[in-house]
Formats: sequence, C-alpha cells, structure tokens
Amino acid sequence: MANDNKPEAVWPGLEAGVPKPLMPYSPAIKAGEWVFIAGQIASDFETGLAPEVIQANPFARDELELQARYVLTNLANTIKATGLDVTRDMARIWQWFVADDPTPQAFEAGNNWPAIGIEPYLGVRESIVGGHIPPSSCLGVRELLCLGTKLEVDMICFNDGATSKLVAAPDDVGTAPGGHAAALTHGDWVFLAAQSAVDWDKNSVAKAAQVSANLWFGDSVEQQTDHVLEKLSKVAAAAGSSLEQAVKADVYIGHPQDFAAMDRAWARWFPNNPPARVVIPYMGMGAQGSRVEVALTLLSNKASLTKKVIETSDAPVPLGHEPQAVKAGDLLFFSTQMAADSSGKLADGMIRHPSFPHYGSPGQAQMRYMMKNISAICEAAGTTVEHITRRVCFHSDFQWFAESIEEWAKYFPDDKPASTTIRLGGPFVVPGANTLLDLIAYAPD
Repeated sequence: MANDNKPEAVWPGLEAGVPKPLMPYSPAIKAGEWVFIAGQIASDFETGLAPEVIQANPFARDELELQARYVLTNLANTIKATGLDVTRDMARIWQWFVADDPTPQAFEAGNNWPAIGIEPYLGVRESIVGGHIPPSSCLGVRELLCLGTKLEVDMICFNDGATSKLVAAPDDVGTAPGGHAAALTHGDWVFLAAQSAVDWDKNSVAKAAQVSANLWFGDSVEQQTDHVLEKLSKVAAAAGSSLEQAVKADVYIGHPQDFAAMDRAWARWFPNNPPARVVIPYMGMGAQGSRVEVALTLLSNKASLTKKVIETSDAPVPLGHEPQAVKAGDLLFFSTQMAADSSGKLADGMIRHPSFPHYGSPGQAQMRYMMKNISAICEAAGTTVEHITRRVCFHSDFQWFAESIEEWAKYFPDDKPASTTIRLGGPFVVPGANTLLDLIAYAPD
C-alpha cells in the first residue's frame, strides 16, 4: 500500500517575480527531505522571450548572460519560496544549452561538440549561487519550448536542514572547468558530477572546449566508457562511496549507434545490481572528441539506507544492462522510459500505419503506453504514479509535445510533477520512439 504522504507543489507566484508556467507542471515539488525544481527558461510565458532579456543593441551585452540572470534569479526565488536557499541547499544541477551543432552528420561521425562558449552563464551562476556549486551536467541540446531561449536549468535540493559537503576530485582525476564540485555528500547520499573521458590538467587554465592533457581521441565509445567509470570510481571513493553503491546513472551519448558499445563496458563495471540508468542520445558535450559522459547518484559506504532493485513482469524488460528501477530511501529512480517492448523494438501500435498517415496520435499513444509501464513499476515499489516528483521529457520532435503532455497530465489530478522538456537532434535508441522520460518518484516506506 502506497504511503498517503503525497508530494506537495510550491507556487512562488508573480509576487516573487516568477512567471506561471503555461503547461501542466509545478515550479517546485516538496517530498519529504527533498525539493525538486522544474526547468526554468527565459520566458514570461505570455509574450515569448521575457522583455528583460531582449535588448535593442545585440552587441551591447551577451544574450546568454541576460538569459542566465533571468533564469537563475527565478530559480533562486523559486527555491526561496520552498523555504530553502540556492546558495546552500542544492544537491544537483542540470544545465541544457541550445546549440545548432553538432549536426546529425557530426553526431554520426562521433563529433559531439556543440561549439558554444558558456562563460557568460558561469559568471552569472557564480554571482547568484556563490561558491556552493554542486555536481552538475552541462549539455548541448537542439531546442527548448520557447523560441529564442538559449538555456534551461533544473535542480534537486535537500530539505532536511543538514549541511552538505563539497568534495574535490582526487589528484589523479582532473576537474573540468566551470567551478562545480566533483562530488557532494549529504548524510547517506553522494552526488557525482558528470565525467567525460577528458583528462583535464588541473594545473592549467583550460577553457570549456579545450583540453591541456590527454584526450582519448582515437578510442572507441567502449574504451571511453571504461575511462569515465574508472574516473567516477576514484571520485566516489574520495567521497566515501563506491560504484557498488550507485543507485542512478545519467548517461549522455552522441549517436544512438554508441549505445551498444557503452553498454558492453557498463556490464563489466556493474556485473551485479547495476543502478537505474537513463541513456540520452544527441547530447552536445563540452570537449572535442568526447563520446560519452556519465553522472552518478550513490549511497555512501556508511549509509543506513539500502539499495533495492525493482522488477515487475508487468513492464517490459529494459533495453540494456539496467534494472527497471532502483529504490533507495524514499526515492524511486527509473531507468529510461520509452515505448519499447521487451525485445527492444517499438511496441505495436505506437506509430501511424503507412497506408493511413493521417490517423492516430503517436505522441498520445506512446505516453499512454509508457504510463502503463510506469504505473506497474510504481506499484512494485509500493508507490503510485501520483508520487512522481521529477520529470525530464526528451522529444525527437516537438510536434509530439502537445498531445504527449496532455496525456501525461491525466495521471495527475492534483499536483503535477516538476518538469523539464527538451527537443533532441534526432531519433532515439529505439527507432520510432518519439518521447524519452527520465523520472524520479517519492516512495516512502
């Protein structure tokens, strides 16, 4: 029986200077000792781009800097409305930057660099967040839901009053530029920043798209994944944890063709009880030559909490070496959700019949199929769909957005989960899938 202690939405309101979202999601969700902050973009949700980020002279100030200040100020005010502080309580931050590159051809060739500079954003972030920059991911994506927006940022925060500790990378693991911590510890929990196969030279002044030591240019995705997980194992040890304690992995790849090689390495590093894993393709990465990046959420080696693998025959077998979900403490971490069956192909009835191209709603059909599976996984973990707290939704094309989110909203009669929605640069690992979900649910014992 699921616990009746439901997640609670927090609405900062216009008095806090935060625009009300147009679509059915909550700006923030409080759930036990956690707060989940929805993605913010530089829109007033009335006219499009917020007037504050539009300038008469495009050369006077950097557009990314203006959008960053608007976005991060709204995030800080949203966090304040939950009773927390952006300079103290963040556990994890995701940053999604719009870029025209890489092209589909570049992704296929293994060139995943978005060719953008994010220094203006980093300067604004430091001015608002201060020195407490938790583990982060910075990825290039194709498009956000408001034309002209250049970034979206979402966060997870702690809500228990305890103090977090930022952990530096060990000496033999260079830290990527950007100022974020390699790891953060907080009670039983450990968060690790995204790592790539770049060996950053800690003694140099490196820009975000440069390396000053060894980049594994000639190595395969499988070899890069090995190196990434080797680095993460060292950072985990420095933070008092280990890969065996991993409960959730965010895996970023370029082309879907890179999935199988990444998965082979994954099975070697996690032979038993692998973490829940969401694999997202068409990710622009912060250094030339990078083919894969990984971020981890773990329990500490001294944690009183335990890791429980969730499995049910009422949902499809996962695509790769991953469980359907993992429960740790009061959180349920899902692996990649797409409209695939247990063979790894698109489930029947998920696309329009070629002879009837104007019939059917594939966005709605795929979301309905996924929600059936998600509901079964929630039930196996002792919770319900209504307890989902964080949703990141990736579309192959935004033509599927409206019917997809309309179907999604039906499952949440009360407070809707915090949400971030992004368009990627091509089809997914499951051909024909139009939507990929990354989910966390609240599942107290």
